[in-house]
Amino acid sequence: MLLKGKKVLSLVHHDCEDLELWYPVLRLREEGAVVDLVGEKAGETYIGKYGVPAESDYAFGDVKAEDYDAILVPGGWAPDKLRRFPEVLEMVRHMEAEKKPIGQICHAGWVLISAKVLEGKKVTSTPGIRDDMENAGAEWLDEAVVVDGHLVSSRRPPDLPDYMRAFVDVLAGK
Repeated sequence: MLLKGKKVLSLVHHDCEDLELWYPVLRLREEGAVVDLVGEKAGETYIGKYGVPAESDYAFGDVKAEDYDAILVPGGWAPDKLRRFPEVLEMVRHMEAEKKPIGQICHAGWVLISAKVLEGKKVTSTPGIRDDMENAGAEWLDEAVVVDGHLVSSRRPPDLPDYMRAFVDVLAGK
């Protein structure tokens, strides 16, 4: 259990890309990490783009980023909602400041853009937000996964195996 003792905060909201939420959560739990789903409200059931429900363990205001070792931001349309919450942006900024792992896939880059943490970073995302990522000061690469220090980014669901291998390695300190 490579990640035993690690705590990961996974953001959730309606219309997340179901696989981009659940695949990372389950993969990290397989490695022994505790993964908490954190949404706008605690105990709320959020429905993904394809109808898969996810119940939040905590509300944004109930958690402290400093209590976690990493953060995951799922893709889909949820990032456009998530980036509107100051608490979410503060969590991402804290992880950036502390150089703790940040995982982002697909449209999740919107949250990092709004948190203003992409300047000078190498990243990937869905090609649909490439311009947004570059306008935020990032160098965009069309690769399955891009690791820039503690920031791990990926494009879309077919890239999930590469994304999670890289994220697990970064979180494990490899």
